[in-house]
Amino acid sequence: MSTSAAIVLVLGASVITAVIKAAGPVALGGRDLPERFNGYIALLAPALFTALIVTQVLADGDELGVGADTAGLAVAGVALWRGASMVAGVLIAAVTTALLRLVF
Repeated sequence: MSTSAAIVLVLGASVITAVIKAAGPVALGGRDLPERFNGYIALLAPALFTALIVTQVLADGDELGVGADTAGLAVAGVALWRGASMVAGVLIAAVTTALLRLVF
């Protein structure tokens, strides 16, 4: 990919992102969302974040892939479930993944 194509791609993505972000306030015209939608909006970020993590950890090209990163996520998930902080969970996932990649 040439430099000019990369610049056009980044600028295009920036414009599309700005249009998408502006669509909500423009459509609502300064009004608040109905109360029943606030619960759905609050659940969007965790759902999207979970989908991102799952696709990054379990995808290996076009196939399902289970490896060191999957084990690291599982160990961190157990630690978080048992009450570890988010920072500790990230560190546990990183250390577990690194050690497993070193061994295998």
